[in-house]
Amino acid sequence: MDVKIRRISLFLLLSSIFLTSFSETDQVLNSKKPTPSTSVHSPASSFAFQIKGNVYPIGYYTVNLAIGNPPKLYDLDIDTGSDLTWLQCDAPCKGCTIPHNRLYKPRGNLVKCVDPLCTGVQSAPPCAVTNEQCDYEVEYADQGSSLGVLVRDYVPVKFTNGSLARPILGFGCGYDQTHPGHNPPPITAGVLGLGNGRASIVSQLHSLGMIRNVVGHCLSGRGGGFLFFGDQFIPQSGVVWTPILQSSSVQHYKTGPADLLFDGKPTSVKGLELVFDSGSSYTYFNSRAHRALVDLITNDIKGKSLTRATADPSLPICWKGPKPFKSLHDVTRNFKPLVLSFTKSKNSQLQVPPEAYLIVTKHGNVCLGILDGTEVGMGNINIIGDISLQDKIVIYDNEKQQIGWASAKCDGPSKS
Repeated sequence: MDVKIRRISLFLLLSSIFLTSFSETDQVLNSKKPTPSTSVHSPASSFAFQIKGNVYPIGYYTVNLAIGNPPKLYDLDIDTGSDLTWLQCDAPCKGCTIPHNRLYKPRGNLVKCVDPLCTGVQSAPPCAVTNEQCDYEVEYADQGSSLGVLVRDYVPVKFTNGSLARPILGFGCGYDQTHPGHNPPPITAGVLGLGNGRASIVSQLHSLGMIRNVVGHCLSGRGGGFLFFGDQFIPQSGVVWTPILQSSSVQHYKTGPADLLFDGKPTSVKGLELVFDSGSSYTYFNSRAHRALVDLITNDIKGKSLTRATADPSLPICWKGPKPFKSLHDVTRNFKPLVLSFTKSKNSQLQVPPEAYLIVTKHGNVCLGILDGTEVGMGNINIIGDISLQDKIVIYDNEKQQIGWASAKCDGPSKS
């Protein structure tokens, strides 16, 4: 009963926001002549964005952000696994994947080396001459990267109460991109870095006194969802919390240790430290944990009319049935639920039903969406990706240094 009431109240709130604040045209038209914000909003203020995309076949979730003067909409891959927001840049641009008219064009708004924001993206002293431009380089777990220069520009946003703010925020103008982990490469304008480092958009908005240092998302298993900044969307009850672990990589939301349960029973997979990463389509375990999981699943589905589909290139491990599967609904009864139980947090468990670790491909096969991270160069890092975050509201509370989640319907009012 509590869950149903909580979902209804969340949707009443979301419905009003979607109707008044989420129109892409509305956001741009209300930001025609931005001027610097001088008023400080209540720290309880929040704003939200509609999400587009899915785990499969698109492989990422995006939001549209208005940037510039006059403002222009850019679709950005939401990424809690990295810190810096960047756009493909008209500089000229190497490795760019979008048409020239969608590139961001700098206009003398470069960030200098002496700027505190520069030290937020560079660990070493950035440059010998303080008035030089601040360069950046980010590398991702899939071996992709972006190289460019930091800039500042207007980023108009509309709060849930309808008021408009026009903060000037720093982000990267990327003129050299590599995409070895994607084939074909993503056609988004860039990446929205939502990590907890100083260069994060969330951290910058918090430092301006505009929001609590909280970010969250609700990714729908049917595609879409919503992203929010601030604490207004945190359910008042029913959220499972676990602490964020301190890490040498401050932009990572790392938690743990956690033990893996299979069909409610303990397994040999114990003590996993996990990074919550919305920039990763799939979940990744280290080789030892992945091998143990595959063995558990393989032994469990014996005699269930499933055989390995080695010809399906969608993911490394796939199975086929007597006839092609049309949806996950056709196949999930053959697989057991998983649970990640956080041993240092009382009653803190992340439920991972079959829908949160399987996909059905265009070939009609079912594939395991938990991959071997060691095999693709991630070492011992374990990542909770989008596939396992679907149909949950996930909250990253940087003020209380904790991550929370609760089951939720993330489709949005139009599909409720």
